[in-house]
Amino acid sequence: MNLKDTLIASLVPIFLGFGFVIAKPAMVDFPPILLMGLRFTFAASILIWWFPIPKKYLKKIFIAALIANVLQYSLTYSGLNLIDASAAVLLVQTEVPFGVLFAFFMLKEKPNLRSIIGISIAFAGVYILTGSPNLDGKIVGIGLTIIGSAVWALGQVLVKPLSKEINPLALVAWLALFSGPILIIISSILDGNTYENIKTASMNSWIIAIYLGFIMQPITYGCFYYVLKNNPMYKVLPIVTMGIPLTGLLAAVFLLGEKPTVELFIGGLVILIGVVMIVLKTSKKSA
Repeated sequence: MNLKDTLIASLVPIFLGFGFVIAKPAMVDFPPILLMGLRFTFAASILIWWFPIPKKYLKKIFIAALIANVLQYSLTYSGLNLIDASAAVLLVQTEVPFGVLFAFFMLKEKPNLRSIIGISIAFAGVYILTGSPNLDGKIVGIGLTIIGSAVWALGQVLVKPLSKEINPLALVAWLALFSGPILIIISSILDGNTYENIKTASMNSWIIAIYLGFIMQPITYGCFYYVLKNNPMYKVLPIVTMGIPLTGLLAAVFLLGEKPTVELFIGGLVILIGVVMIVLKTSKKSA
């Protein structure tokens, strides 16, 4: 990978890790599901004009949107709302081992011994991390975040066949178009006061929502697919996957003033070791 592509790929974890963490303050004004609804609605509003309607795949896109976006983001960000961002950004790394498991059961992609060990290590790290005093009594938030990671992995299994048939960024646009309004409707039913939340939200919360929808979503996926188009997967994945915890933790500490515990650092490190084993296995196989 040349220097230009490496720098572009490095933007992905910076924007994603930063965006995941700064979403938390916006939840003071916007319930998590409503915030995600605004995010996808904003993203769709600037992306769909550039791509034709994929008429043959609308039903499959709708189903994928329900699982990969609506259900997953509802769970993950509801979990983030209940626990520290520094812990959540590490727990979501379980998306990688969950992805391997779903690929095995649904796509018949058999993991080797190294991947199995990596999965075991990653979940051992989750057990250590949940012993952090910062997470004491927050089992619901932990559970929602982890289940959200599992649903994300399931969603990617559903999206993978579509990505071979549709321009990847167009797929992002149409998934967002279906997801945004549905999330807003769900928030209206579950949370209520949607109009009041939107009307009374602070400028800071609106800035965060605008960043998530108009900046983070298009830039991160645009950069990711640009680099992926020019380079093999095994060179791109380590940069994207391993950079998110670092940027997320830094944002949580310096922007939100969180103080991660020793258990969180140890558990997070163990999770990342497991993820590295899985990713490097994939890299070696791809190479």
